[in-house]
Amino acid sequence: MGSRISDRVAGLAPSATLAVDAKAKALQARGEPVIGYGAGEPDFPTPGHVVEAAAWACAQPVNHKYTPTAGLPELRAAIVEKSRRDSGLDITSDQVLVTNGGKHAVATAFVTLLDPGDEVLIPAPYWTTYPEAVYLAGGRPVAVPLSEENGFRLRVEDLERYRTARSKVLVFVSPSNPTGAVVAPEEVAAIGRWAAEHGIWVLADEIYEHLVYGSATQVSLPVVAPEVGDRWVVVNGVAKSYAMTGWRVGWLAGPRDVVAAAVNYQSQTTSNISNVSQRAAVAALNGDQSAVEEMRLAFDRRRQTMTAMLNAIDGVRCAEPEGAFYCFPNVEGLLGRDLRGQRATTSAELAELLLTTIQIAVVPGEAFGAPGYFRLSYALGDDAMVEGLGRLAELVGGR
Repeated sequence: MGSRISDRVAGLAPSATLAVDAKAKALQARGEPVIGYGAGEPDFPTPGHVVEAAAWACAQPVNHKYTPTAGLPELRAAIVEKSRRDSGLDITSDQVLVTNGGKHAVATAFVTLLDPGDEVLIPAPYWTTYPEAVYLAGGRPVAVPLSEENGFRLRVEDLERYRTARSKVLVFVSPSNPTGAVVAPEEVAAIGRWAAEHGIWVLADEIYEHLVYGSATQVSLPVVAPEVGDRWVVVNGVAKSYAMTGWRVGWLAGPRDVVAAAVNYQSQTTSNISNVSQRAAVAALNGDQSAVEEMRLAFDRRRQTMTAMLNAIDGVRCAEPEGAFYCFPNVEGLLGRDLRGQRATTSAELAELLLTTIQIAVVPGEAFGAPGYFRLSYALGDDAMVEGLGRLAELVGGR
C-alpha cells in the first residue's frame, strides 16, 4: 500500500519563517515573554483610509459575488498606474493578474513558466519560498551563492558560474529578503543584459521596492534593461509597503500570453481573490501615500539601531542593510561557545537555544541557504526590538 501523502507534497519543506513566528506567538499566548524577530510583517496597522474602504466594500452587494479571475478592473488599472508612477514600468491591464498575496504570485509564475527539469537560478541567501515553489512546479532550483564581503549583492559573474543549458529563469530580488542588499542600478542593467544574451527569463520580486535607505536606489529590472524584451515577470503586492500582510493581495505583471495562461491556471485553483481585500488595495495604491514614508522612516531608524547593537556583541558581525526590514548577521563566532552551560554547533541549534534560554525567536540561516547566519526582522516595536537584543548581549557579552 502506497503512502497516504504524495511524494511531491511529502518532499516539501515547511515555511521556516512562518514556523518560527507561529512558535513565538504560541509561547506569547501562554504568557511567555517571547520577543519574535521571525516574521516579515510590519508592526503598524493598515492605514485608516484603506480600512475604511474595506468596511464600505463589505456592505456593497457587488462584492458578495464572483468577479473576474484576473482581478477587479479598478485594481488592475490602479496597478498599471502605480507601476508607471513608482518604477516607470509601462504595462496595460491585460498584463496584470491579481493574486492571493505575493507568495501566490511567485508560485503562479513558476507553474506558468516551468517544464519538468527546467533550472531556476536563485541567489543565496534566498527567501525560503523560492526553491520550494520551483520544486512544486517541477523545476530544479539552483542556488547561486553570494558573498558577505560583497554585501550579498548579485553580480553577473556569480550567475555565469551556475548557468547551464537548462537555465530557464533567474529570480532577481532587490531589496533582498533576507539580507537587505540593494543591487546598484548599473549592475541591475548588466544582469538584465546577461539574461537577455542567454535567453533566460527574469522573475523580478519587487515587494520591498519602497523600503530603501540611505544612498541606495531600487530600480525595476525590465525598465533599466529593456534588452530582456518580453522575457520578464514582475511580482509585487501591498503587504510590506502598506502593512497589509493579512489582506492577501499581490499581483504578477508580464507578457500578455504569460499572464493569460496564469489567469487560466488561477481560474482552476482560487478563482478571484477576496473582493473586499481588492477594494482595500485600490484605496492603498490610489490614496494618500504618506503612511508608506512614515513606516519607511521608522524602519530606517530601527535598522541603524539593530545593526549597531548586533555589532557590539562579541562573536557577531552584521553589515548595515540597505533595504527591506531585516538584518542578516553572521553568528559563526557564537558557535561552540559556552552559553549558560549550553553549546550550539549550528545556527539552527543556536536559534533553538536562544528561544529556550532568553526567549527570543530568530530564523536561522539554514532556512535561507546560508548556515551560520540569522535573519532578524526589525519590523517590530522599538522597545521590544531593543529588549530582545539586550537579552542577547547579556547572554553573550559585548566586545
